[in-house]
Amino acid sequence: MKENNNILIIGAGLCGSLLALRLGQRGYNVTVNEMRPDLRKTDISAGRSINLAFSNRGNKAIKMVDLEDKVEKLCIPMNGRMIHDRDSNTFLSNYSGREHEYINSISRGGLNALLLDEAEALENVTIKFNKKCKSIDFENTTALFEDYITKQEATETADCIIATDGAGSALRKNYISERKFLFSYSQNYLTHGYKELCILPNKNGDYKTYKNALHIWPRGDFMVIALPNLDGSFTVTLFLSYDEGEYNFNNLTTPEIVTEFFQKEFPDALELMPNLVDDFFENPTAPLGTVKCSPWNFKGNTLLMGDSAHAIVPFYGQGMNASFEDVVEFDSFITKNEGDWETIFKNYSQSRKKDTDAIADLAIDNFHEMKDHVGQEIFQEKRKIEMALEKLFPTTYSSKYSLVTFNEDIGYREAMLKGRAQDKAILNMLSDGDISTTIDLTDKTVLKTILDKVIIETNSILDDDKVAKTMHH
Repeated sequence: MKENNNILIIGAGLCGSLLALRLGQRGYNVTVNEMRPDLRKTDISAGRSINLAFSNRGNKAIKMVDLEDKVEKLCIPMNGRMIHDRDSNTFLSNYSGREHEYINSISRGGLNALLLDEAEALENVTIKFNKKCKSIDFENTTALFEDYITKQEATETADCIIATDGAGSALRKNYISERKFLFSYSQNYLTHGYKELCILPNKNGDYKTYKNALHIWPRGDFMVIALPNLDGSFTVTLFLSYDEGEYNFNNLTTPEIVTEFFQKEFPDALELMPNLVDDFFENPTAPLGTVKCSPWNFKGNTLLMGDSAHAIVPFYGQGMNASFEDVVEFDSFITKNEGDWETIFKNYSQSRKKDTDAIADLAIDNFHEMKDHVGQEIFQEKRKIEMALEKLFPTTYSSKYSLVTFNEDIGYREAMLKGRAQDKAILNMLSDGDISTTIDLTDKTVLKTILDKVIIETNSILDDDKVAKTMHH
């Protein structure tokens, strides 16, 4: 077996179970302690997102652990956003002008269960449930756990401890309270919260609305989205302010007001949801926050990964994909410095942080884009031009969304900088009348001149940003 080979992972969610599987495949002795019960035996969704968007960055990790075929069976392809306006009209806005690019709706529980099964099948991986982490002793690399059922406490000793225990991470709380080193931490909440609802299948088990899309009802200050599940249902999420606007979570207190709100704002969704009122009052309202912190590691014995290091809001569909990509990046640093955890942890954290900061910022940008901009004409024109460019120049042009979602070989930060500059270039040119959607968007020659203009304008914006940065420093 390997030197320094006993690894303790705190948290058996998506990131923790994937990490356990990968480290197990590499030959390490892995113990995973999870505070919740085993999700394969009890239903513990409790208002956390039941399904997630799974795309190329996440799939890199699934390829690495050789589970592509099994995961594909859990996926429902979504080719674009199906936008529902106030008058119940719909139009499909594709995610990409390239046929082969789409995202998938996947069940959180189904994927987590698969990863747990695969990790547990390895004899060097042990997973324990109902174990809550009480404290961590950094000097001795031990962690104290309490068993939820027996209330007994036990100490686990390891060569290193990796926390994949999400936004409320026990290890991160210990980093803050122990004050062993300079640790920076911020947690910022949106003024909006979210609530899970559901569109049930038809009596015959079919989907009540178009299956292969992410449905979105943008309303300026709030929105509803819906993602398909394998059983014919859709998981619906309402994103709404806690206390601002005519309707908000604080004043939606009776069945009448909730029904009136949906009748007025989402009439076509309401028709599909006879169960709306029950779901609304049964399911919790949860906050939406972003966690940033640094450093992610202390010496060579502890490390934060996934949401515990960088929780983000869900509006780019990249939370799970970013955590899975963490495992891929981490794996590449093990390959470079196997056996030297201090170097692995330090180099991984420094290399990865700029990208997770970028996707956190992009997710907040996309929140405003989804609830508001997708319904605005200039943004719809921008999308039309971008789709046409991707279709006719598939290897030359990628929109910001494509750079983030489908170009898994470039980092989030690079995708963000280039994508934002392109957005700015196209929006500037549209509002200045330099380009327009009244032209023939299938004419390659016409589009080539637009492409050239976009590239020149994008590069000049990127150069300006670089100059501004150097002057700033």
